[in-house]
Amino acid sequence: MNNPGDTGNTAENLFAQEEVEDVLSGSFYTAPPSSAIRPRAEETAAVKTKPTHYKVICISMYTDALGRLDDMVKELKSRGYTKANRSALIRHALTCVDLDTVPRGL
Repeated sequence: MNNPGDTGNTAENLFAQEEVEDVLSGSFYTAPPSSAIRPRAEETAAVKTKPTHYKVICISMYTDALGRLDDMVKELKSRGYTKANRSALIRHALTCVDLDTVPRGL
């Protein structure tokens, strides 16, 4: 039987509370030094070769317009334009836009 003042080998008495907190706060719960953290290879390559002449964007399009765009790309590819894709076709279309003919309700 354990007396209230007994400091036997129970799990609660194995380590002093201060010692446990010191170990946990000093090493377990702290981040490793920045020199120990290595970025993934693809992250390093992306940072080193990040292009400055274009940006990746996200736009929304109605499904029928997107289908038409895809059909145009498919047609261009069948005509031998091997590098045809959505972005290239949109970029080309931008060069052909006459702002004076754009409808008001755009």
